[in-house]
Amino acid sequence: MTSKGVGAAISRRSYRLETEKPKSTGFVCDTLLSDFLYHVFPSATGRQPAAAFRKPLTFQNVDEHLEKLLAEEDYEENEKDGAVEGRLGPSIVVLDHNTGYEGLLLVDDDLLGVIGHSNFSTIRATTCVYKGKWSYEVMISSQGLMQIGWCTLNCRFNQEEGVGDTPDSYAYDGNRVRKWNVTTTNYGQSWAAGDIVSCLIDLDEGKISFCLNGVSLGTAFDNIKTGPGVAYFPAISLSFKESVAFNFGSRPLRYPVDGYRPLQDPPKSEILKAQKLLGYMKNVLQTGINVQEGKLMDRDISTWQIQGEPTVLVTLAHIFNHFAPLMCNVYLVEDVLMSFLLSILEGGGSVDEHPLILQLLELMWLLMEDYEVHECLKQLMMSLLRAYRFSPIIPDLGLQIHYLRLAIAILKHEKSRKYLLNNVLFDVLRSVVFFYIKTPLRVEEAGLQELIPTTWWPTRFDKEGKENKETKEESAEERLRRRAYERGCSRLRKRIEVVEDLQVQILMLLLNNKDKGTGEASRYIFLNKFRKFLQENASNRGNPTILCPPEYMVCFTHRLITAVRKYWDEYRSKNTSTLPSSDAYIPPQLFYNGKVDFFDLQRLGGLLSHLKKTLKDDLETKANIIIDPAEIQAVTMDDLDEDDESVTAQQRTLGALATGGLPTRPSWLSSPTLGRANRFFNTASVSLMNSRRILGAPEKVKARTLSLEQRTEEDIEGTNGSDGLLLGRPSDESEQPITEKSLLEIVDGIIMMYNISVHQQLGKMVGVSDDVNEYAVALKDTEEKLKRCPQRRKDIMDELLKSQKVFSEKLNHLSRRLAWINATIYSKDKMLDVYWLLQVCIQTIEHADRTGSLFAFTPEYYLNVAMNSYSALKNYFSPVNSMEELPGYEETLTRLAAILAKHFADSRIVGTDIKDSLMQALASYVCYPHSLRAVERIPEEERIAMMRNLLAPYEQRPWAQTNWILVRLWRGCGFGYRYTRLPHLLKTKPEDASLPSLQKPCPSTLLQKHMSDLLQKNHEMAASFLNSVLNQLNWAFSEFIGMIQEIQQAAERPERNFVDSRQLKVCATCFDLSVSLLRVLEMTITLVPEIFLDWNRPSAELLLRRLAQLLNQVLNRVTAERNLFDRVVNLRLPGLESVDHYPILVAVTGILVRILVDTEKQRRDRATSVLLTDPCFQLRSIQYLLGETEHSASKAGQTAADKKHFSLRAYTEYISLEELAKVEKMSVLLMESSKQAAATALPTSEEDLCPICYAHPISAVFKPCSHKSCKACINQHLMNNKECFFCKATITGVEDYNKLATS
Repeated sequence: MTSKGVGAAISRRSYRLETEKPKSTGFVCDTLLSDFLYHVFPSATGRQPAAAFRKPLTFQNVDEHLEKLLAEEDYEENEKDGAVEGRLGPSIVVLDHNTGYEGLLLVDDDLLGVIGHSNFSTIRATTCVYKGKWSYEVMISSQGLMQIGWCTLNCRFNQEEGVGDTPDSYAYDGNRVRKWNVTTTNYGQSWAAGDIVSCLIDLDEGKISFCLNGVSLGTAFDNIKTGPGVAYFPAISLSFKESVAFNFGSRPLRYPVDGYRPLQDPPKSEILKAQKLLGYMKNVLQTGINVQEGKLMDRDISTWQIQGEPTVLVTLAHIFNHFAPLMCNVYLVEDVLMSFLLSILEGGGSVDEHPLILQLLELMWLLMEDYEVHECLKQLMMSLLRAYRFSPIIPDLGLQIHYLRLAIAILKHEKSRKYLLNNVLFDVLRSVVFFYIKTPLRVEEAGLQELIPTTWWPTRFDKEGKENKETKEESAEERLRRRAYERGCSRLRKRIEVVEDLQVQILMLLLNNKDKGTGEASRYIFLNKFRKFLQENASNRGNPTILCPPEYMVCFTHRLITAVRKYWDEYRSKNTSTLPSSDAYIPPQLFYNGKVDFFDLQRLGGLLSHLKKTLKDDLETKANIIIDPAEIQAVTMDDLDEDDESVTAQQRTLGALATGGLPTRPSWLSSPTLGRANRFFNTASVSLMNSRRILGAPEKVKARTLSLEQRTEEDIEGTNGSDGLLLGRPSDESEQPITEKSLLEIVDGIIMMYNISVHQQLGKMVGVSDDVNEYAVALKDTEEKLKRCPQRRKDIMDELLKSQKVFSEKLNHLSRRLAWINATIYSKDKMLDVYWLLQVCIQTIEHADRTGSLFAFTPEYYLNVAMNSYSALKNYFSPVNSMEELPGYEETLTRLAAILAKHFADSRIVGTDIKDSLMQALASYVCYPHSLRAVERIPEEERIAMMRNLLAPYEQRPWAQTNWILVRLWRGCGFGYRYTRLPHLLKTKPEDASLPSLQKPCPSTLLQKHMSDLLQKNHEMAASFLNSVLNQLNWAFSEFIGMIQEIQQAAERPERNFVDSRQLKVCATCFDLSVSLLRVLEMTITLVPEIFLDWNRPSAELLLRRLAQLLNQVLNRVTAERNLFDRVVNLRLPGLESVDHYPILVAVTGILVRILVDTEKQRRDRATSVLLTDPCFQLRSIQYLLGETEHSASKAGQTAADKKHFSLRAYTEYISLEELAKVEKMSVLLMESSKQAAATALPTSEEDLCPICYAHPISAVFKPCSHKSCKACINQHLMNNKECFFCKATITGVEDYNKLATS
């Protein structure tokens, strides 16, 4: 770089001296000035000539003196244009994005970062080496499948073979912990995101080696091919979405290795100049001028301030004249400036105790050109971010703390903060990295062994494999280990909290809304950038260049919650009429007044354009908002077609990229974001047509479109009577102020972030806890086997001891890693954050619900986050933290239950996915005792409304979940229905005990009573509900039988056939549905038997006949000797584990017992008659239930197979003696009744039988056409159709048919 002339530098900041009389300008005298300048700019030897023998220095000749000093030891470059011995290619080394790649890749703007965008892509550098020792570094951004190393120009790669898969290429793979050169062997250690791999090649010795975070992994390859015509390029192959960044020497190597040169030479001449200039700057800051005494004096550099001293400022101007151009070079910024700034903070203490950094930033803005300051700050923050992201984890987290403190010091400077917010933090780099605390993959390197010397894990488990808290107390040794482990975890948590506090300080600076001295406050800049950040992550879920990694999003969310709540409560302390943060909610008008952009996210009522059209009158009457007609007309079908075309255009762009077009830059690495918002993503704002009056009716307001960039503080906060973001308050909404309106939008963004990726990541990290449990179970099992192993079997003993050692080592590692995860992700504070989000969503939904039809404008993600955050609190944060300990836990649970109960069938919600989610959440809610009790605590009218919605007919709606909810309300009350797992599955592999289907029975008698009352009082509802249940049972069981026939046929074929696993799953699902539908019928008959047995009700006889018909069909199919059902059950196919005799037979038995035993005589006789007159009835099926088969009765000798015949008597742990006695009574009753019916039955001629079913005699005649059938057929037909079977005439009535009277 060439330095600028003194005139140019000084004139740009008005520091040029136009007078030849320095004394009259306010400067010091000539002698003192000369002494000062010689002190600031000493000679290279350090020996200054006596004052009498040296040329006086003034501001007119100091620049010449400075130029001479900088040239004294100027580094002479011997190698020009990259012509260095042993290296070929450009001196500036980058990735070869023109010819040196294979596959589809996304390359960063600086040509140093790369993301894989196809199966296995390869790219090499532009420079190669053939002699000497060389190195480069690779920063690992994702820990997936990659092969990093060296290759020659002759290597040919494809989508299957990359670096290391050809003879002259060599690679290290930290994902699989192997090295590759055609063949592969174990090598090195596993890498993780945030690690740095150093790639070393020694062409003099013919060796290649690698280092991980500065630690040598040893020689990977020796005797590599060298000699004439052989040169090696740095190269990498990486799979889809994997990303890295290279450093060939454009920045200082993080881990330089002695004897190895970086591929790109450092700018040694510029480094020397920058260091000299920095030294001169320090001299200025450390030297004071005593004008009165005419001498120089030393002063503390840390307390230096700009005080307007002309001598000092002009001297610094001369220094910055040379220093400023150098600070546009990333190498110099990182090596010289960042190191100097970090050294200022090394003394410890708070950042406020080091004001020098703020003064230096003031100097930079004062004495450097704007573009120079901008570039310098950008490179400085990028270097800081890289340093923070790729620093190794050490026990005290000292490196991370050091870099965060410098970031805080820089952001404390208002002008720098606003520039970085406007142009860098969200546009050029991802500042969310500063809020991430990475999890160490190797606990040894992170020092966790010293921090947590004693490890512990649960040692007692129940049959489901989960920690058993109800067993005997732990031993003294276990207690000591657990307490020591908890103390270690507490030490770790305190160190992590230090880092988190610094991260919150950064956000507090970015959210400052009082710094209006240099333009718009920081918070409003942050708000607009944050909204764009949300848009990119919400709208580009498949684009790896846009998406923020979920692990970063989790940490960012927690820090942002902490910062926002601090500002919220700080504002309330000054404005006591506002709400505390614990009562926070988002007002409903934010969702429909157009002030906040919700992008293309789905609303509860459908598309926003549709809602604006259909609810525009409601908006005007309830919220005084008039939708601008232009806004409605803008979104027409033509516009939607245009939008589709824009998507198609984007697909064409990707297609061009795949065929060799220039790859777009990945914003995640360091570059600006892709694809700015189109016109559908504009923020709609609202402007007042007239000023709002204090008294009188509210004025109507009209919405107009306003982009994010155009929004001002007034648009957000509102002024002069304007409501800002809260324009359009509905009449039911309180006038009490909530908080600053900008905070409301940030809270909305936090909820959106949780929905985008935070919840999914929370669920993913639970895997470590599951691994600990699995290894603990395996270790306990191994120790028990060791106790039982005979001493003489030394071979078995050795294997068991090896297994014990492996499991123990793995548990030691995982327990320390789990301590880190619990401290950073699942701590008590993080749990309170998620709980706060749950409360915000609940209160927001409650307020929005009161707006009536305007509730449809609420974004779907509020309901999603309410359900998911509760799920996270229940499933992810335990057993470390208990949900029961949360403040107001019972009330929150009840309020959420009320939301689920009310909105799962809300007609204002149209989205299929969100309706299914609500139904599933309610189904899960009633599975657990504590949440079921919450449902029972909601107001009675809401409970009754919920049950009414559950009892709606099953047709044309997702009835399976509804049926599951009703079954859970009954489970524990039905016949033999008190089990958690089916009897035949107890000896199988333990399942996850937290699954809703594996919870202990917890029936709700209160909700059962509501169901009973509804069905008793509303005859029409009862008939339609039960008719639909019977229809679905007929369908489900028929489907099940059809599928097991196909499975049996496939199993009997001589050729080897594999049944599709999906088909098996569907088959098992149909079986489970059949069982659950039978249980709902049992529940209904038990609670309201008159629906079937009181024939004064219009549909009772028909329902009873249909029920008998279906029960007989099920019994016949399941109980037939050596039938299809038996054969499929005995196959024990994976996927059909739940298919067995017990669940379906006890469900049928429960129904039969209720109508044949647990009822009065008249109704029992009626039910018995209907059952026996059904053509499908077989007494053998009833006898089968108790093991009384014809085969066993006819033969005294039984085979082994016969002895294992099904019998309810064998399930004494599941069926009580009282229940067995009722079955025996029912069997005797049916046996006697069938004998009596057979003795008194009269033969019926064929012409007297119903021409539809040929099972019952004719008993009804249709009017007016006089056609005939049995009552069962015509009643069932009239439920769905009013036309005659035969002539299609409309049936107006049905009369009894009596053959004798007719004749």
